[in-house]
Amino acid sequence: MEKDVFAQKNRMKLMEIKDNIALIGMPAVGKSTVGVLLAKKLGFGFLDTDILIQAKEQMTLAQIIAAKGLGRFLEIEESHLRSLDCSQHVIATGGSVIYKEKAMINLAQTSTIIYLCVDLDILTSRLSDVIERGVAIDPGKGIDDLYKERTPLYDKYCDIRIDCGIRTPAQVVTAVEHSLS
Repeated sequence: MEKDVFAQKNRMKLMEIKDNIALIGMPAVGKSTVGVLLAKKLGFGFLDTDILIQAKEQMTLAQIIAAKGLGRFLEIEESHLRSLDCSQHVIATGGSVIYKEKAMINLAQTSTIIYLCVDLDILTSRLSDVIERGVAIDPGKGIDDLYKERTPLYDKYCDIRIDCGIRTPAQVVTAVEHSLS
């Protein structure tokens, strides 16, 4: 029990010195919405990596995946994440960021990583068209497959886990603030 308390105190000290907050989680969990609200509340800048990738590649995520394939898309995403150079930002990442360990290691060096999670039934009701949305998913797989595949990776890389459940974005922001204090 004492080891757990000690580890938690050390983790909190490490989080205090990090420059950014990075939000990870499944598509449609609310990373961008919560990110904008959290950035305003903290007086931070806001960066959505999906928008960054689309602007730099001059294609939507769905177009990149369709034209270049899923593997190449993940490499492009990793490249853009590894080149991030910002301070005092809330960073909303794409849901697939957890597939590239080097990208996550880079993110963890400058960011407290917060996993915004929801149960599969809530996610299924929010996420209707994975192709149009540009979700990085193997052909023939469904949302439930993606959920089972990604959830352990989100848990692996996060510093803090926030259950969004039926909370409003403002309530999620409050939960994040409490977890950081």
